[in-house]
Amino acid sequence: MSLWHLHPGVRSGAKLTAGERAADLVRNGMGSWPFVLAFLAFMAVWAVLNGGHGIDPYPFILLNLFLSMIAGLQGAILLISAKRADSISSEVALHTLANTTKLQELIEANTALTETVSALATQIHAHVCADDSAPPPGPRAGEEAGVAGLRP
Repeated sequence: MSLWHLHPGVRSGAKLTAGERAADLVRNGMGSWPFVLAFLAFMAVWAVLNGGHGIDPYPFILLNLFLSMIAGLQGAILLISAKRADSISSEVALHTLANTTKLQELIEANTALTETVSALATQIHAHVCADDSAPPPGPRAGEEAGVAGLRP
């Protein structure tokens, strides 16, 4: 069974219509190995029971009728399931697009902040390096001495 219903961008449970839930059940049921093996077992049992003209007086005519009816519906069933799968893919794609847009905005904001920090660091470096060549001044007249070597 797939885990698409756990994806935060995909509707599931009560948010689905009855048709969507039915399409999911058909896709998950008929598109599975247990279904294929059960179908093969049913065919084998039918062949064994009708080998001596048991249930069907004309060998395999009724089975042929049932298989023809299934084949007639198979195209519609496949299209319904494919349509539901496309719907799920679209919901996942829209969720991914929304997340990508948000991430792009965050990256742009982060880049702007990084550039600002870099510019400020460059200014601080230039200010600190320019002051290293001059001797540290003492307190000015009328001011208290602050932290050693720092100007107020």
